[in-house]
Formats: sequence, C-alpha cells, structure tokens
Amino acid sequence: MKLNERHLMQLAAVLDAGGVSEGAAMLGLTQPAVSRSLAMLEARVGEPLFLKGRRPLQPTPLGFQLAAQGRTIITASRKASDAVQGFMKGTKGVVRVGGVPFFMDAMISRMIGEFQKLEPEVTVQQSYMNLPEMVAALESNQIDLGIVPIGVLDLGPGFEFTEILPGRNVVACRPDHPLLRNRRLRAHDLTSFPWVAPLPGSPLMSDLQMILMSIGMSDLNVRYSGGSLMSVINFLAETDALAVLPFSVVFAQRKENRVTVLPYEIPQPSRSLGILRRVGGPRSPAAERFAGHVTTAFENLKHIIKRHENAVIWGR
Repeated sequence: MKLNERHLMQLAAVLDAGGVSEGAAMLGLTQPAVSRSLAMLEARVGEPLFLKGRRPLQPTPLGFQLAAQGRTIITASRKASDAVQGFMKGTKGVVRVGGVPFFMDAMISRMIGEFQKLEPEVTVQQSYMNLPEMVAALESNQIDLGIVPIGVLDLGPGFEFTEILPGRNVVACRPDHPLLRNRRLRAHDLTSFPWVAPLPGSPLMSDLQMILMSIGMSDLNVRYSGGSLMSVINFLAETDALAVLPFSVVFAQRKENRVTVLPYEIPQPSRSLGILRRVGGPRSPAAERFAGHVTTAFENLKHIIKRHENAVIWGR
C-alpha cells in the first residue's frame, strides 16, 4: 500500500499542534485542505486515525505510528531545504582548492582554518600542485580554483586570474647568518655559502636561475633540495645556507624568528600571486565564498607586508 507522504506530514503536524487549524497554520495550509487530506488518509488505510471525542486530538495506535513517519518526512524535508539554502549561500558544501606548496603552507592553510571557523559546515579539500597540474585540474573540473603565482604571459585563454598579492622574492637565511654582519653585500658573497634548491616544477627554480645570471655565475653550491616549506625553514635555521623565497612566505614566519631576509636586491619576477579559475566553468557558491575570504585576508595583509618590506635596508 502506497501512502501520500504529504498526508503523513499533515497528520504529524496536526497531532503536534493539537488541532487541525493549528497544524494547518504550522504547514502554511488552510484548515479545509488539511481536513480533506486526513479524510483521504483514513479512507486509504481503512482505519480511524484519531480517538473520538478527545480534545486536543489524540491518535489511535495506527495514527500514532503514521504520525511518527510523518515527523521523519518533515525532518528530512527541512534538512533538505536547509541544505539547498546553505549550498546557495555558500555556507555548506565542498571547496576543492589547488595551490603551490610554499604559499599553501605559509599562508593559505591558515586562511583555510580561519574560514572553517566562520563556515564550519564547509569542507575544504586542498591539493598541492604547480601551474601545469592546476590548469589540467581546472579543465577536468577536479578543483574549483587554484592559488598560484603567475605571470601575464603564463595565462592562457579560457582562464581568469584575480591578483591577491604582487610578487616579491628575497634571499632568506637564519637571523644570525654571517652575511648579516657585512656592512655592504656583494654578489660574490652569495656564492660563498650553500644554497637550497626549490621544489621541482616550482617557479622559484627559474627565479634562482635569474639570480645566477645577475651575479655572473653558472651554478651555485646546492646542498639541499626537494624539501617542504617546514623542511627548508629547519634547514636554513640550522645552517649557513641561503634560499630564494617569496617575501610573503618569510613574512609569515616572522613570529618564529627562525628565518629572515638577507637585504640583497635580486632580480624580481613579473608574477603575482592570485586566484585562478576557468572561464565559464561551474562556480560553487562555497568556493566563491572561500575565494572572497582569501581575497579579503590578503587585502588586509598587503599593507602590513609592505611595511615590513620597506623596513628592510636593501643593499646595505
């Protein structure tokens, strides 16, 4: 026997409210409409649903069981409505974000934590990837957005890029590095110490090559490579090694005081950190809300980062 789910919902509402008029008001229906539905339900099951002469209305044993099922349907319907509203507002759902490792570890992961505090019902799925993998993942709809440093010439058709932070690289070292005692740094000073090589595929690798060209060298004394951001920070803190890092990454580590900026001017890439999306691709409201959170967070950070950058006495 198939029963009309709406009739079960109305039965539950009438019993919970204590009367037909009250139950109808709870559901936003008219009293005659609900009365007709209950009469149809009773006719369908062939048994009375209410005890006669009882006020407020009291169910028969069968009415009690059917009302319980009606409450389950009401609860499921409300949860479904909440899910739809939450999805449309971006307060529920899944955000799939890809990003370059150093920026994700140094800055974006913290912003993900802040976002999760604001939107606890949104799940963020993060993946490490560089630009080529990110483009492929966006084209195949495996991620909603990417956070990547990119140059103007790197952006192909079919993608849109929203800048969130201008690019700026620095040479990083431990706070008590011997070179920090030099009154004036020269190019050959950089060749006297070991270096950390960026991760394979990282745009920092080409930046390191630019530094080599600027100081007239073909090679550097690389003594560590392939490490995560935390590994690189630990290596720098324990050795006299140098590494090229985004200034914002070093800035993000300022409270730990384990790495600092070597005030030597190096060639700067024509790149900016930003959010990469596919033009015309599906737009998840939760992903758009997350992108807005990241954009706002960097807008607030830009001025602080710039002040720290201006505080460095470059080329001393």
